[in-house]
Amino acid sequence: MSTHHQAYVFALEPTPEQAQALASHCGAARFAYNWGLARVKTNLAQRAAERTYGLAEAELTPALDRSAYGLRKQWNAAKHAVAPWWGANSKEAYASGLANLSVALKNWNASRTGKRAGRKAGFPRFRSKRSRRSFRITTGSFGLDGAGNRHVKLPRIGRVRTGESTRKLARHLHRGSARILAATVSHRRGRWQVSFTVEKTTPAPAPATRGGAVGVDLGITHLAVLSTGETVANPKHLEKVQRKLRRAQRRVARRRGPDRRTGQTPSGRWRKARAAADRLHTKVVNARRDHLHKLTTRLVADFDTIVIEDLNVAGMVANRRLARAVADVGMGEVRRQLEYKAAWSGRRLVVAERWFPSSKTCNDCGAVKAKLRLSQRTFACQVCGAVADRDANAARNLAGLAEAASSPSCGARINEPAGNPRKPSLAGDGYRHGKTPPARAGSTPRRKATAQGTFSHVS
Repeated sequence: MSTHHQAYVFALEPTPEQAQALASHCGAARFAYNWGLARVKTNLAQRAAERTYGLAEAELTPALDRSAYGLRKQWNAAKHAVAPWWGANSKEAYASGLANLSVALKNWNASRTGKRAGRKAGFPRFRSKRSRRSFRITTGSFGLDGAGNRHVKLPRIGRVRTGESTRKLARHLHRGSARILAATVSHRRGRWQVSFTVEKTTPAPAPATRGGAVGVDLGITHLAVLSTGETVANPKHLEKVQRKLRRAQRRVARRRGPDRRTGQTPSGRWRKARAAADRLHTKVVNARRDHLHKLTTRLVADFDTIVIEDLNVAGMVANRRLARAVADVGMGEVRRQLEYKAAWSGRRLVVAERWFPSSKTCNDCGAVKAKLRLSQRTFACQVCGAVADRDANAARNLAGLAEAASSPSCGARINEPAGNPRKPSLAGDGYRHGKTPPARAGSTPRRKATAQGTFSHVS
C-alpha cells in the first residue's frame, strides 16, 4: 500500500448566477491579496525610513507577521472597515488570497537571502482584474454531490454541474481509498474548472505486462521511437489548426486592443476575437495533454524500466526554424509525467546524461561517430558497416543504459572527441589573421566525461 497526492480536474458548467458568484469569490481573493500586500509594503517602507534616522532595530516599528495565520488574523480585525461587503463571499476566498501572498513573500525572502535555489523570485506585485482568476477551498462543505455523479458542492455557491462524470473519483471515495483535501476553482481559457487535491491510497502496483527495459527517443518526425521497434506517430496538434489560428489572430489584430502606454482599453469586439483564438489554443492543449497521458501511461504499464534523455528543450526552442515543431511535441511534459507515474507504479526511470551520444553510437559494435548531422536520418557505421534508422539506433542505445544503471561496474559508452567537431577554417585555430587568441579570464579546462556521469536515476 502506498499513499500519494493526485489531482482530479473537472470542467464546470455553472449557471449565469453561479458564474457571477465564482467571479466574485476570485475577486475577493484578489482584494485580500492586494490589501495584505499594501500593508506589508507600507510596513517595510516605514522601517526603511526609520533606519535612515539611525534608530536601532529594537526601536523600529514592529514588523508585520507575514505568515498565512498572521495575515488572516490581521484581515479578520480589519475586514469590517475595509470591506463591509465581505460576507457576500466565503471566508475561504479571502484566506486563499492571503495564503498566496504569504507564499510569495516567503519565496521572495528566501531568494533574497540565498536560501532558495533556482530563478530569483522578485517582490510580489499587485494583481489586476485581468490576472488569472482562482481561489482555493480547504475547509467547509465542498466535494462531490452524490446524486448522478455530475455535480460538485462549493461553499456559498452550492451545487454546480460538471461537464463530465465524476464517477472515477466517486468510486475511490466510496471505497474509502481517497480523501479530498482541497479544491481549487479557476477560470482558464474561457471555462471554469475545479481541481480536487486528493490523498489517494493505492495497493501494490501490478507487474508490468511486458517487463524489461525500453529506450524512448523523442523527436519531431515521430513523437517517440521505442527500442522495441515501435514508432509513435507525431499527431502535430498545433499544425492541424494553424490555418484557423492564423485567421483568428488576424481578426484580433484588426480590432482595437489594449495599450498600456496610452491607456487605451480594448473594445468588446477585440475581447470576442481574443476569446475565439484562445479557444483554439485550448483545443490544442487538451488534445496534446490527452495524447501524452495515454502514451506515458502505456509505457509505465508495459515496462519495468524506462530510459529517456535529458533533453535541452530550451536550447532546441531557440532555433527559430524548429521552435514551433519542438514546442508542439511537449518533450518536457513527457518527462514530467513519466517521473511521477513511475514513482506511483513502482517502476524505474533512468534519465541519460545530456551529452550521452545516443544517436552517434553504433548499437552493434559501440563505435562513436565524431559528427552526425541532423539531416542524416540513417545511421551508417563506418567500422562494422551496420545500417539502421537514426532514431531506432538511439532508442536501443538508451535501452542499454538500463543495465549500466543497475551495474555501476558495467559503464556506458561516452563520446570523448578532442573538442566539438566544427567546420575547418583556412586561418587556423586563432583569429582570421592567424593570431592565437589569449586565454579567457576565469576559464577552466574542460572536464572529460565519465561513465558515472552518464545517467541519473529518477525513481
